Amino acid sequence: MNRLSFLAISVLLLSVAVASGDDFPPVNELPVNPELPDPLVMMDGRQVTSKQQWEEERRPELKALFQHYMYGYLPAPTKVTATLTASNDDLFDGKASWKSFTLNYGLEGTPPLELLLILPRTQKGVPPVFVGINFCGNHTVIDDPAVPLASSWYWGNCPGCKDNVALEEGRGGQADKWNAEMIVDRGYALATFYYGDVDPDKRENDFTDGVHPHFFKNGQTEPGKHDWGAVAAWAYGVHRVIDFLEAGQPVNTKQLALVGHSRLGKATLFAGALDERIKVVIPHQAGCGGTAPNRFNVGESVERINTSFPHWFNDTYPEFNKQVERLPFDQHCLAALCAPRAVLFSNAEEDQWADPNGQFNMLQAADPVSFVSW
Repeated sequence: MNRLSFLAISVLLLSVAVASGDDFPPVNELPVNPELPDPLVMMDGRQVTSKQQWEEERRPELKALFQHYMYGYLPAPTKVTATLTASNDDLFDGKASWKSFTLNYGLEGTPPLELLLILPRTQKGVPPVFVGINFCGNHTVIDDPAVPLASSWYWGNCPGCKDNVALEEGRGGQADKWNAEMIVDRGYALATFYYGDVDPDKRENDFTDGVHPHFFKNGQTEPGKHDWGAVAAWAYGVHRVIDFLEAGQPVNTKQLALVGHSRLGKATLFAGALDERIKVVIPHQAGCGGTAPNRFNVGESVERINTSFPHWFNDTYPEFNKQVERLPFDQHCLAALCAPRAVLFSNAEEDQWADPNGQFNMLQAADPVSFVSW
């Protein structure tokens, strides 16, 4: 068995194959709980009292609950193959180099993912790595004419966009947001990919493009009630990128941090909760459906987010629109799944739509798990 196959099997065991959700009740039969569910109490009412019970029972149960009722079940990991498409050894006056790879995964025909890997050249040893999901294409992260333009459906708010097509004018258009030179100056590598390569973020998304139709079962033409939405698909892309990095790239994947903003912060937290290879999880302003509470929310609500962005989650989550108190978890439980790894919720203080105070409360409510899982 080669190393990549072993990794794929390991991630499968860690993230998706522990519980099927077959025994979970319909939404209307879940008990009403206006308070935050205790992350250390099992669905059957048993209290978690040991690290072993957390790891072998409650943690797998929470993973399955979040997939079943909210994000959708991730498919099993698939083999990743890569082709080097471009490179430059003289970035930032020779301080760094970059390589662009086309990653293929899934069944034949699955859209490829374009990965930009930026490496410091002046550091001794293998650098730690930030993995980041970007909104506007790898060509906007650094200003280099050799970086391939995003070729999939392109988000209209991005620099250099016309009719959802990326143009040359957008090169380097988000360099000030990624600060790649600062990252390499401090001895880190950066691996980043455009989220639209995995699943285009169209509000009218009918799941006929992106990765979803390539993972349908025989005879299936649309997602099932508990199948994965866009947030889960972006998280799946993160997991496949880590597979690739672990298979021989010159970065230290034992020191890997994941970062994403807003909807990609939601994907960041979900990806980190399911994959223990991610050692630092940094969802920035992830708000409702990510780092903010479903209950007691300030700003965006579960009903509002499901109405505005129905493709982000599975088709079960909207059943909680007017009865969020039936959710058998809240977002503190997703943060708790990352324990004992580091989690940082960063926010803009004035962005009350994302409910920064509620996010802080989620971290406080998750904290008891850190003592059990150590």
